[in-house]
Amino acid sequence: MLKSVRLRLLIMALLPLIVLMPLLMVVAMARWNADYDKILIAKVESDLRIAEQYLGHLQSNSARALQGIAQSARIAGVLSSGSDATEAFLSESQESLNLDFLHLLRGDALTEAKGKWPVIFEAAAGRMASEIDIFSADDLAALSPALAKQARIELIDTEAAAPADHTVEDRGMVVHTAAPVRVNGEVSVLVGGLLLNRNLDFIDTLNELVYLQGESNAGRQGTATLFLSDTRVSTNVRLFEDVRALGTRVSVAVRDAVLGEGRTWLDSAFVVNDWYISGYMPISDSFGKRVGMLYVGFLEAPYKNAKRAAYWTVVGAFVLVIALTAPLFLWLAKGIFAPLEQMTRTMARVERGDLTARNQTPSRGDEIGQVANHLNTLLDQVQERDRRLRNWAGELNTRVEERTKELKIANEKLEETFRQLVMSEKLASIGEITAGVAHEINNPVAVIQGNVDVMRMTLGEAAEPVRTELDLIDNQVMRIGAIVGKLLQFARPSEFGTFAEHVDVAAVVRDCLVLVDHVISKQEVRVLTQFDDAPCVRIDPGELQQVVINIIINASQAMDGNGTLAITVASAERDAQMGVALRIADTGPGIPADRIDHIFDPFFTTKQGEGTGLGLSISQTLIQRAGGRIAVRNRRARGAEFLIWLPRPSDEDDIDQG
Repeated sequence: MLKSVRLRLLIMALLPLIVLMPLLMVVAMARWNADYDKILIAKVESDLRIAEQYLGHLQSNSARALQGIAQSARIAGVLSSGSDATEAFLSESQESLNLDFLHLLRGDALTEAKGKWPVIFEAAAGRMASEIDIFSADDLAALSPALAKQARIELIDTEAAAPADHTVEDRGMVVHTAAPVRVNGEVSVLVGGLLLNRNLDFIDTLNELVYLQGESNAGRQGTATLFLSDTRVSTNVRLFEDVRALGTRVSVAVRDAVLGEGRTWLDSAFVVNDWYISGYMPISDSFGKRVGMLYVGFLEAPYKNAKRAAYWTVVGAFVLVIALTAPLFLWLAKGIFAPLEQMTRTMARVERGDLTARNQTPSRGDEIGQVANHLNTLLDQVQERDRRLRNWAGELNTRVEERTKELKIANEKLEETFRQLVMSEKLASIGEITAGVAHEINNPVAVIQGNVDVMRMTLGEAAEPVRTELDLIDNQVMRIGAIVGKLLQFARPSEFGTFAEHVDVAAVVRDCLVLVDHVISKQEVRVLTQFDDAPCVRIDPGELQQVVINIIINASQAMDGNGTLAITVASAERDAQMGVALRIADTGPGIPADRIDHIFDPFFTTKQGEGTGLGLSISQTLIQRAGGRIAVRNRRARGAEFLIWLPRPSDEDDIDQG
């Protein structure tokens, strides 16, 4: 029943952590993913608006420039000077405006053109106009064979595109601009155009304007494209490393949405050979017909990788929380159930007749402690009633003994003898337990020591390569013997003295470095030692070893796997007394200034959730008991330094040793 209660409480404690937290995490990540995608879509929408404004700005600039020429005073003189002067003027103006063609329409030519192009019709009516128009191959050839050649693009089979009924796109997408010219009451129209097919200056300028306007955007792999119908006629999208994807075509889904329905596409789309966060908007000509698309987009892969990394980071953090929290829950549960189990064992002993059984729980003020204390009180009452019953039985025996005096005397002697036997048995049990523990430890230790000696004798000189290891085994066996001696000292303190002896501090440090080599070798920690001549000190070598190992392990953990550990041993004087100074310095982050004064306090630790916080407190006690001092400081450069000072033994101590 107790185990089932334990299981239920553990499930109740861990259920929110293992079930509810993942659900909340999934919901939060889904919400974050949606918001992240919205931000990307909003960004590409903003980029598309910039591209649209640039195209409109190009049209309006062309219109204003052409209108400036049409309204200039020079054009009236040129027109009255003859056709040669007019052609020269138009050629000069075309070059200055970076147009692909520029001509003047008058008379029948103007009448014919008005019926064909709405922009010319608007200009003939006295209004400037600039639109995107589609010129056929014949129209371009009539203007210039070079323009027809520039507009001609071979179609390339493209994944996800609709089947094509032609292999060449020879039409031209032109910024078509017209401005009215009035000279001597006659209305003429100045017509100019800029071919956008293969116009790399236009598309590269558009891409730089959208994607290279700040350091925050410099990392985005942005692309821009101008489509004639569903074919790329001007783009910086790469088919290969140095080959632009001219002639490739947009996917069916995008074409139907943008050209078919007239919607702006803002979503992920497959562009030539990769996925991009894309924005497509329809382009209409002067007739109001959708004839092409303007596209901007940036590579989706970096953002997918960033989201994937964020997902794994959250999952890793959750797993880490589980790994750290589950043992804590188990430890807390042990603190609850261990006293209950002890109470169960106590009741079982009472049921077997042991009325002296009690709950040996530490003093605690919670409900479990109150129950344990209450149970002890009840057991005291039961024992007291049992004692009274025994007393009543004794009184009855006394009355019987009064009638039979001899029997009474015999019974008294028997009871006295029984009490003495019980006391003797208890004392013998204590001695037996202590001796038994020492015997059980000393036997395997003796076997270990004996086998080490046999190894030395058997190997002879061949044991030299492992001499250090064999010596370490000897030292540790001696340490076990010291521990056993302390146990016996606790049992019979008058029979044992101190374990302190004359110790070479440098030798102890060398032994410690060998013992912690498995910790240091796992990390990139460099150990620097400097051992000057120094006198021996009087201390238990095992206790000094415990202090040094504790500080070295703390230092290696503080350096987090990379750094330098410097250890020096030298003579030092303190308060007019000679001694030995042991310095252990690391290159870790040091100890926070607000905590350095508490570093030797019991249960104080800077590693939350790790250790007991007793290591340095015990170390301070051991050093002070040997008459020494231990201190810590932060170094100026980096890291912390521990200083251990131990006094040189007095002459009296040397005489005692002698």
